[in-house]
Amino acid sequence: MELIRGIHNITPDHKGCVMTIGNFDGVHLGHQQVLQQVKSKAKELGLPSVVMTFEPQPMEFFAKEKAPARLTRLRDKFVQLKKLEIERLLCINFNQKFAEQSADEFVEDLLVRLLDVKFLVVGDDFCFGKHRKGNFAMLQEAGKKHGFEVVNTQSFCLQQQRVSSTAIRSALLHNKLDDVATMLGRHYSITGRVSHGRKLGRTIGFPTANIPLKRCVSPVSGVYVVQAKDSKGKQLGGVANIGHRPTVNGARQQLEVHFFDYKGNLYGQQLDVELLYKLRDEHKFESFDALKQQIELDSQAARVWLSENR
Repeated sequence: MELIRGIHNITPDHKGCVMTIGNFDGVHLGHQQVLQQVKSKAKELGLPSVVMTFEPQPMEFFAKEKAPARLTRLRDKFVQLKKLEIERLLCINFNQKFAEQSADEFVEDLLVRLLDVKFLVVGDDFCFGKHRKGNFAMLQEAGKKHGFEVVNTQSFCLQQQRVSSTAIRSALLHNKLDDVATMLGRHYSITGRVSHGRKLGRTIGFPTANIPLKRCVSPVSGVYVVQAKDSKGKQLGGVANIGHRPTVNGARQQLEVHFFDYKGNLYGQQLDVELLYKLRDEHKFESFDALKQQIELDSQAARVWLSENR
């Protein structure tokens, strides 16, 4: 799958496509239904399938730290979209200049002149352009004028519940990981590269793989039963803490995973750590020894859970 970073990297070769536009945060089953529709139409017309998304997400640009916690970073979206065989991901830099672009400019300069979109799939509540003046009806009128078709995405339901990024965030907040997996079509996971930490865990017999959380706000925090695969495809079970590590005065959010009975070197590896079950919230302990005792209990509980549920 081709990644196009920024409008300035759109070339004449990118003209003519079937496109959908949105955040696609989580790439959940609702998104996947839309993407299948895009792929099907692209195949019918003999054109590439394209997803347009934004970095930062518009809500993050306007609301900053008050924006909802993001489910997936750009890299995670790329991985999931590639699995779904989307041909191109166009990532637009959502900055002040782009935010001030009028709805007409968005349509005529980007969709028509640069991309020559032939078929567009968007939500009927999609708004765009300065002051959000552009909407679905306007896109349909523009399509008639410029020769492209516009269709809306229908809400995808599982057992009468609308699948949405908001619903997934709520389920994560209430520790309903089975519901999250149902809506995503996979376990919720955090990906990142293992980096060197303070190596405090190894001093108490619990070495950890440390993965910085490169996001403003994490949708999850606490201690979880997890699983992952190393670079050789070996399945690893473990226990993870997600948060600020208050007992050791941690300064930044990160994911720390202790994998059971693992002897290899994970430094520098890109891991996809799946969250299977939440054991408890993160909290500060009175001493490092008290933390060690709790980690031992957490590890025992995680081993039992894995043995009973794998």
